[in-house]
Amino acid sequence: MQTTQLDIVPFGTQHLEGALALSLQAGWPHRLADWQMALALSTGVVVLENDIVVGTTLTTRFGDCATINMVIVSEGMRGRGLGRRLMEAGLDAARGVPCRLVATQEGLPLYEKIGFRQVGDILQCQGFCAAMEIPIDVEWMQSGDLAEIAALDEVAFGADRSKLISYMKDIGRFAVIRRDERVVGFSATRAFGRGEVIGPVVAENLDNARKLIQFQIAVRRDGFLRIDTPNDSGLSRWLAECGLVHVGGATAMQRGGQIIPASRVKTFALANQAFG
Repeated sequence: MQTTQLDIVPFGTQHLEGALALSLQAGWPHRLADWQMALALSTGVVVLENDIVVGTTLTTRFGDCATINMVIVSEGMRGRGLGRRLMEAGLDAARGVPCRLVATQEGLPLYEKIGFRQVGDILQCQGFCAAMEIPIDVEWMQSGDLAEIAALDEVAFGADRSKLISYMKDIGRFAVIRRDERVVGFSATRAFGRGEVIGPVVAENLDNARKLIQFQIAVRRDGFLRIDTPNDSGLSRWLAECGLVHVGGATAMQRGGQIIPASRVKTFALANQAFG
């Protein structure tokens, strides 16, 4: 009889191809480059069955909070408690700080059992956009804008994600709105999955958020786009008119800490579901 050896080991670059195969099996759109980005910003573990990756989780620290993400268990290994073990490893890596995640319906029962509570809904909107005009009060970021962008993101997100913002600068494009020579809103676009993702988008109000998204749509070539937006952002109807229709959703959850109150700026689109 063949025996099965299961090992939980630190997630290293040698596991990326196996993790990619696992996410493809789960129907996720991630490319190898998307996994590389997630691992570069995070720590994690994998479950190996006879040296084959059958489970993954990553924990991404952002100052005084963390996101737990990329939690996948192979179809053939479900029902054995691996999901809980992966989540426990993710929580251990967070070292007691408040944790956030974006949950599928399948994962909700487990996350609720280990102390996560629902704090919102996320709408996945995607498709192909028609040509749009470039808003006159939006422009590409300048080299000195990165610190202001990171500071705005910290206000909206509630924690320091400067490492994420810096990483995205090297692989994507930031646009900004200025007032009195100060950055008061921004949007980012980068390659992801089947095409590109727009996010994060941080702005003072819905009108500016639309302008920042419209700019990113207008300056690019035709192609597949995705935006993950909070259900209460007010963007979903307008996005559908642009060609980005609601195709699915997920649940924002948090464990520990307080729900972030409204502030002078708001996150209208996530970086993606892994990072919030």
